[in-house]
Amino acid sequence: MAHIEILLPKMGESVAEATIIKWLKSEGDAVVADEAMVEIATDKVDSEVPAPQDGILLKRLVNDGDVVKVGQPIAHIGTAADAKAAPAVSSTAAKAATPSNGSPTPAIVPAVRSTEPVGAPIGKAGPSGKFYSPLVRNIAHSEGVSLAELESLPGSGEGGRVTKKDILDYLPKRGATSPVANLPLVDPVAQSAATVGAKAETQGPKLTPAAGDELIEMDRMRKIIAEHMVMSKRTSPHVTSFVEADVTNLVLWREKVKKAFEAREGQKLTFTPVFIMAVAQAIKEMPMINIQVSGQTIIKKKDINIGMAAALPSGNLIVPVIKNADRLNLTGLAAAVNDLANRARAGKLDPDDIANGTYTITNVGTFGNVLGTPIINQPQVAVMATGAIKKKPAVLETPTGDVIAIRHMMFLSHSYDHRVVDGALGGKFVRRVADILESWSLDQEF
Repeated sequence: MAHIEILLPKMGESVAEATIIKWLKSEGDAVVADEAMVEIATDKVDSEVPAPQDGILLKRLVNDGDVVKVGQPIAHIGTAADAKAAPAVSSTAAKAATPSNGSPTPAIVPAVRSTEPVGAPIGKAGPSGKFYSPLVRNIAHSEGVSLAELESLPGSGEGGRVTKKDILDYLPKRGATSPVANLPLVDPVAQSAATVGAKAETQGPKLTPAAGDELIEMDRMRKIIAEHMVMSKRTSPHVTSFVEADVTNLVLWREKVKKAFEAREGQKLTFTPVFIMAVAQAIKEMPMINIQVSGQTIIKKKDINIGMAAALPSGNLIVPVIKNADRLNLTGLAAAVNDLANRARAGKLDPDDIANGTYTITNVGTFGNVLGTPIINQPQVAVMATGAIKKKPAVLETPTGDVIAIRHMMFLSHSYDHRVVDGALGGKFVRRVADILESWSLDQEF
């Protein structure tokens, strides 16, 4: 078989890079399809990169501790015959790169990043999801343009699609120093996060620690969170609407059923699955909250995938995602919430567990906070904070007049992207969630 270039896979919409933790295979080792070759760590979770097929690990392109961009080559695999030929090729390349005076010459990076055969057929869609028309694929095939090159082209068509003009404009520019050919396949939102974070770091105030001050280096996860939060504030004009909800019936209902629920299901019933159920119902009624923004195009998401922000023992934050939350009943949501929360605290989440969220909930009430102004988790356009439930005096309307009673009250805070969500929709949405919680029946089944 031809040499196969292993790229760092895409691991979620907001994941731009990963750190190489440990190579599990050495150069020359045999690998089996789906066998783990290297351990990696993203800003949120640790994972492994498997071999795509049987072969020999010919070359490791990165080392332990290196930070690698999504889509960047990390290794080559091939056959035993390829492994025998590799030293000779390397020796020839080294001699070609050394001039007669003995001093090394900077290596020229080839435009073609893939080692697939030139002119190999290209499918209708690449790993990034880009669609390639028959015309573009025919041109690529006849001109020997690889799939990796096509993936790196910034298409001018709808949704980043590569057009005939794009590939014809690219052909004369192909060369050893082509910047396009060397671009990593990075999620644009995540790439923006890293760029903005770097700018924020350089633009921050210069501080001189005083005597006795303790200097604490941010860990990798905290750095990425900081970059992502700064990027979100720069990307989206945040507006926050607040609603106070009377959740007395919900509190009384949970108190009534929680022991029976735990006895039947073997797990505790918290308020979080109820909040997620209410949000999922509201999204189905107001789907324009469940959107993303790409340039001047609005992407209306089909799936309702709700992230739930969780605090880790380290003090950092992670947002595991419940996929298709609107299709789960209360029992299913409770099981998903408890499973993700437990695995988050144990550091056992997979990259897919934090990917593809379309809306996020953060429970600031866990820390006794009555409300908060959450930052949007890009590329989403809205996030809701649920505050602590407190007993408060409230005015109730009765057939015989208004009375003051002790009720269980909580605040809901809804932050949304004012580029695409106006106050009417943002305010109506959080009000609708409150109405669902307030109308909770004492006879609700689980």
